[in-house]
Amino acid sequence: MSTTSSGTSSSNLRAKEEILARIRAALDDGRAETDDARAGQAPVDVPRDYRHSSTMSEQERIEQLVDRLVDYRAEVEVIDAADLVGAVARRLEGAASYVVPPALDEAGHPLAEIPTDARRMVDSPAAPLDVQMLDQADAVITSSAVSIAQTGTIILDGSTDQGRRAISLVPDHHICLVPVETIVALVPEAVARLEPTRPTTLISGPSATSDIELERVEGVHGPRRLDVLIVR
Repeated sequence: MSTTSSGTSSSNLRAKEEILARIRAALDDGRAETDDARAGQAPVDVPRDYRHSSTMSEQERIEQLVDRLVDYRAEVEVIDAADLVGAVARRLEGAASYVVPPALDEAGHPLAEIPTDARRMVDSPAAPLDVQMLDQADAVITSSAVSIAQTGTIILDGSTDQGRRAISLVPDHHICLVPVETIVALVPEAVARLEPTRPTTLISGPSATSDIELERVEGVHGPRRLDVLIVR
């Protein structure tokens, strides 16, 4: 019995090694063929005759962004910087806890102190909140890097006023600050402002998807509720 078992194991091992060897050989052959084919090709001329900038005024960009976000079922308000704390506090009504990235907790930041009874949890690289704590949080507050009026898209890049990606995806309610100076009209304008190596999260309204019967379901891949405060 033991001899048969040992022989079977050795046979299986040899078969596995042979399969892996064939796969490696096939990959190497394909890579060589691809490299040879590329060597004889001229560089591809990528068309770049699309619009790189816009003449839209600041007010027009704001209005278009608001229109798109509302269409995506986000709650949007344009406010003055002096009204920021009060606007955030109103949106935290009923919340038991909320998360902020490190920069929003620094002394001197307008949101370092918010008049609310909700528990404040700071997520930082030195003391990251675990998934359970994020899941139990009622809301998260972040700023944003750049927003695109044409597409109604808000982009986060992981800066200290936005935090790591998880905090903007796990809590069910995202309160997102959009400074007016970060609103651009077109996608190329937004790309030009972003650092290519930073992790980017693109937000276009609350998280939503549709099942096979095309019924909209919210909150599957991210926050069910998105409040956008455009700050002048």
